[in-house]
Amino acid sequence: MNTTANEKTASLKTLTTVIYALYALALFAGVSAIVAIVLNYIKREEVQGTWLESHFRWQISTFWWSVLWCVVGALTWIILLGWLVWGVAAIWFIYRIAKGWLNLNDNKPMPV
Repeated sequence: MNTTANEKTASLKTLTTVIYALYALALFAGVSAIVAIVLNYIKREEVQGTWLESHFRWQISTFWWSVLWCVVGALTWIILLGWLVWGVAAIWFIYRIAKGWLNLNDNKPMPV
């Protein structure tokens, strides 16, 4: 039974890695972020109660905050502030994906 639990955790860890990769790819092909967030919500129950749950919360939070800042950037583009908002949002997004992915690699939960 323990082997089955370990296999399930390994499988979910692989899925979480794929989701981080999809978010990273979103910098070049935004639609991959939509695929990633859908996977987050579909598989959320399966990671509940595991250390991977914190990674899913981290990913979901990163997605929605990024959407918010992209909208703010678009709205402030007219006053030439949008490029700055988008730049900061992109750096923040890269940081969040890198930090999450590194913690996942080290089998550490995210501090959410």
